[in-house]
Amino acid sequence: MSTTADLISALKKELKSAQMTYADLAQTLGMAESSVKRMLAKGDMPLSRIDAICRALKLDFAELARRVADEQPLLRELTAEQERTVVQDEKLLLVAINVLSQWTLEQIVASYRVTNAEVIKCLAQLDRIGIIELKPLNRYRLKVAKTFRWRPHGPVMDYFREHVVLDYFSGGFDGPAEGLQLVHGSIGRALAPSFLERLQRVAQDFAQQHQTDQKLKVSDRKGYTLLLCMREWEFAAFERLRR
Repeated sequence: MSTTADLISALKKELKSAQMTYADLAQTLGMAESSVKRMLAKGDMPLSRIDAICRALKLDFAELARRVADEQPLLRELTAEQERTVVQDEKLLLVAINVLSQWTLEQIVASYRVTNAEVIKCLAQLDRIGIIELKPLNRYRLKVAKTFRWRPHGPVMDYFREHVVLDYFSGGFDGPAEGLQLVHGSIGRALAPSFLERLQRVAQDFAQQHQTDQKLKVSDRKGYTLLLCMREWEFAAFERLRR
């Protein structure tokens, strides 16, 4: 939700864009110019006054709030407490994962045994957490950055390690457009970061393609999960045999 300070900051930008001086605004509001300057400098005023300035600018208050929301920094990760909230409810986690893939409410209900009311409740929770901004007709806007990730050692990744990893790797990886490669090797320490950068670019390409292909018909899309890993590691059973 936009704070009063954010709204006032946006109003100052709108005044500058409209080339409306403080004197012009003061005359429209029936106030002294010094009072208008002090009011805007203080950064605190009732919503009724903000609404009056919007009218002077011929700007809808809802549009001002939307512009403020659009300028808010996007989340790169959640707090541990926010993740704990997501992972404690299986249906909320399901909706969160599908929201990150930009599924609509209708797509989620059509694909899973959840009701409209249950998904709407989950969307409202995700709005409170900050993953989305819930809009009319149960549409939403993602508030996470393209680089968003679950906390490496947070509640969600812990849940996936415990419940999902074995399920994922139990597949044969032998279907169309599937594959699993395990490569081990020793390389120069200075080169290792460059390999990680390449993996990150592949992940970004995959995420960008996902965004682009949302315009395709559902029947022309298929859900895939891309898992890219790289770490300094030796199998524990082998490590125990080391001299």
